[in-house]
This record gives sequence, structure tokens and C-alpha cells, in this order.
Amino acid sequence: MEFRDLTTRVGLWYGNFMNNADPRTEDWFLMSSPLPQTVVIVAYIYFVTRLGPRLMEKRKAFHLKEVLIIYNFSVVALSLYMCYEYVMSGWGTGYTFHCDLVDYSDSPQAVRMARTCWLYYFSKFIEMLDTIFFVLRKKNSQITFLHVYHHSIMPFTWWFGVRFAAGGQGTFHALLNCVVHVIMYSYYGLSALGPAYQKYLWWKKYLTTIQLIQFVIVTTHIWQYFFMKDCPYQFPIFIYIIGLYGLVFLLLFLNFWYHAYTKGKRLPKVLQAKTWAHPYNKTNGQYNSEITNGNGFHHDKNK
Repeated sequence: MEFRDLTTRVGLWYGNFMNNADPRTEDWFLMSSPLPQTVVIVAYIYFVTRLGPRLMEKRKAFHLKEVLIIYNFSVVALSLYMCYEYVMSGWGTGYTFHCDLVDYSDSPQAVRMARTCWLYYFSKFIEMLDTIFFVLRKKNSQITFLHVYHHSIMPFTWWFGVRFAAGGQGTFHALLNCVVHVIMYSYYGLSALGPAYQKYLWWKKYLTTIQLIQFVIVTTHIWQYFFMKDCPYQFPIFIYIIGLYGLVFLLLFLNFWYHAYTKGKRLPKVLQAKTWAHPYNKTNGQYNSEITNGNGFHHDKNK
């Protein structure tokens, strides 16, 4: 009886909770409930941490040069498109970068913003391929807790963003992340092309700086909410989540910066010797391209 009472209460709570959801996104792919995405995320975690490495243990690593080239430049194209859509649906056509509320109307611009938010959410599942490629290429040392955590938490939290607040102030970090992804995956794509293109990767050393700037801007933008006298943002919980997320990853990246560039522990040996390393040299835990997809670390997955 007690268990039945508990399940009834949970069901009532969930029903009341979902009554506040955005009806525009209810019938969109993966939006009916958080269960389908939860199954995908759990399967992803199990594969990249257990099943995949076990299956690859006695197999030769896959050489995925062509696949990586296509994948990386496809993500660049997708990120560019999302940048354009975010700008045209709000951030370049009326948003103030201050107190921007979610437009829940059925106007073309409001729906365009909601669809862009869904596309950004779905892109997080595409980016799970980063880790799948690590597994297939037997780069298990690059499958860190932080890497898997980032790729898991982003789609999970963004489901709630799309269902409840597809637009407004809470989407600025997504726009900025898309900009960063254009730069990051361009580097990955060029790196995958081979040694002949290394002369075009002189800006590799600035990738970490770009990430730090991203987190500073995201944190500064979202935290201004707490100093506004009157900003009736519809779901303040997302402001708290984004603010905490940006602050945590800013601190984590500053920690990385300290260890990688001050103490030099994660740099290639030739870089520790004050010379530039060839991007295809083997390293132990090199983190120079340990970039976030908005908000998590990656190794240079083309190595």
C-alpha cells in the first residue's frame, strides 16, 4: 500500500510538473518524456565505459581518418547553421543581452527559436560520437570521467530547457557554444587531414584561451540576473543551473590551465622543452585540445 501511495504521489507530481511545459514542443522528436533520452544516455555511458572497450580489447583499432574528416566538418557546418538561427530568431533581432524572456507564442520567430533550441539539444547526441570514436580507435585513456559526464549531462539538462524554456536569456550560452564549436571542430577537421595541413593550425595554442573566455562571458551574462531589480524570467531554476554550470567549468578549466601551461604536466615532452610539438606526436594525457562542447573537456580526438 505504501509503495502504491508513493507511486501515485510521484505520478501526480510529474503530471503537475509537466503541466507547465511548453505545448509547442510536446510532439517533437524525443520530447514526449525524459525517458527515451535517458535510455540513450545510459546506453551511451555503458558502451563507452564498459561494453565498447571490452569488445575492442582483442581487436585492432579502427583507422577512421575519412570518417573523422567528414564528421568534424559536418559539425562545423551544423554549428554555423545554429549560430545563424540563434541570431535570426532572437539574439540579433531584438534580444537585449540583459533580461530576455521566453516567447511562448506561435509567432514565426518564437517557433524558430524553439526549433533552434531543439536542434541544439539533438546536436548533443551527435557529439556523443566523439567518445564512440575514442572507443573504436582504442583511445581509452581519453575517455575520462569529465568527458563522459559532459556528454551525458548536456542532452539531459537541455531536454528540460527545450520543454520548458526554449528561448530567452537561457539560450545565450548555446549561441556562444556554437561559435566555439565552429572553431574547435575546424581545428579537429584540419588536424584529421594530415601533416600537410599542420601549417594552418598555428592557432591551436589559443583553443584553451577561447574556452576560458567562453566561460567568463557565459557566467557574466547569466549572473547579471541576480542583480536585476525586475526580471520576470519564467523559469529562474534554469538561470541557477546555467550560472552554476558556467562557474564550475570556468574553475575546472582554470585548474587545467594551471597544470597544463604553468606546471606543464600535460604538455608533450617537446613542449615542456620549450619547442613546438608536432600535432601527431604521441602524448600521455595531452590536454591541449581538451575542449568543451560548451561545457565539458575533450582531448584531441584526431590523434
